[in-house]
Amino acid sequence: MKSVKKLTTLALFTTIALTIFILESALPPIVPIPGIKLGLANIVTLILLLNGTWAEALIVLIMRIVLGSIFAGQMMSFFYSLAGGLLCLLVMALLNRALGEKLIWFTSILGAIAHNTGQIIVAMAVLGSAYVLYYLPFLLLSGIITGLFTGLCAHYLHRRLPRF
Repeated sequence: MKSVKKLTTLALFTTIALTIFILESALPPIVPIPGIKLGLANIVTLILLLNGTWAEALIVLIMRIVLGSIFAGQMMSFFYSLAGGLLCLLVMALLNRALGEKLIWFTSILGAIAHNTGQIIVAMAVLGSAYVLYYLPFLLLSGIITGLFTGLCAHYLHRRLPRF
């Protein structure tokens, strides 16, 4: 019975993250620089890191990236999202373990920076050029801003959610 409850909970979180991702991808860009978005689906990853395990967050993250790439018709961005998402999760899981829930906003900022770094690494590999590094300062600045926003959302949402 316990595994059915866990599976149902993870499916629910996957659905929530996927819905947020699809809705956000339908919105116009917040700034006229390609690739910069709020990353609101990351709130779900942060909540899972606070209430669950890194493995549960990993399952939901991978399912969201795979299904989101299919549903949004963005299969070309799959590898960018996967590399960024995995690096982001790794950084956030380690920081969450060290810093705890009070500094989840800081964990989110560094996770967003890691996500952008992962995307740049994939872009360098795909394009075979280091010229994309010129784009990194813009992505890092956006990562600080968007990471702070999603981290604060996760912080306040976490305080209001029941433990699971």
